[in-house]
Amino acid sequence: MRYFFEIAYNGKNYAGWQSQANATGIQTVVEDALSKLLRTPIRIVGSGRTDTGVHCEQQFFHCDLEKLPFDHPTLLQKLNSFLPRDVAIPSVRRVKDDASARYDAVERTYHYRITRKKNPFKEGLAWHYFKTADVQTMNSAAALLLGEHDFECFSKVKTDVNHFLCDIKKAAWREEGDLLEFTITANRFLRGMVRAVVGTLLDVGTGKTSLKEFQAIIQSRDRKKAGANVPPYGLYLSKVKYPPSVFVKES
Repeated sequence: MRYFFEIAYNGKNYAGWQSQANATGIQTVVEDALSKLLRTPIRIVGSGRTDTGVHCEQQFFHCDLEKLPFDHPTLLQKLNSFLPRDVAIPSVRRVKDDASARYDAVERTYHYRITRKKNPFKEGLAWHYFKTADVQTMNSAAALLLGEHDFECFSKVKTDVNHFLCDIKKAAWREEGDLLEFTITANRFLRGMVRAVVGTLLDVGTGKTSLKEFQAIIQSRDRKKAGANVPPYGLYLSKVKYPPSVFVKES
């Protein structure tokens, strides 16, 4: 039977989601915990990758399991006790046997968090950006991202994808005191895309790049024309959405 597990983690100590030979990925940590708990080798498939140091408030992975030896609350309690403190599994749900945590996701939402004042309680959880940036102008630029476009200009150069089209549903900045947060929602994202988008929008907000130039960057499909990637520790994968049809109603 196939299950979707919800997962959240602080990415500080991990080399992103993917299992790697020379670094610890979240995938490896979870597979080891599940395998020890269920006493059989378990392999999982994530809804997507996160880069080294990126945090996650909600992601999903799927795996196929025989009849579970525990009810869901007991499974979650035991599994979380096997995991390190910076990784948590909040929920598990039965899904259809052909459901995919990766390919059935219809929307993903990221947040990028900035503190404009040095704050020791945000260390490693938000980027301290000391320059003055015009939020209204950045929101005008962010509005140009909405809809389906080719976003190759914001993608890592070496990436294995068939196309660079993404349909962005939301892109907006919000400020609250010394905190600044960018939210972006789309059907899919390219590797390194959100950090490149944020870096380029900050160039707009500081006057380095005009709105006209920002639009030209999108149309150029040239990564060299976009801004620098912002640090990973301000980035959060915050929500992954699936159609209700993938889930199985359990009695």
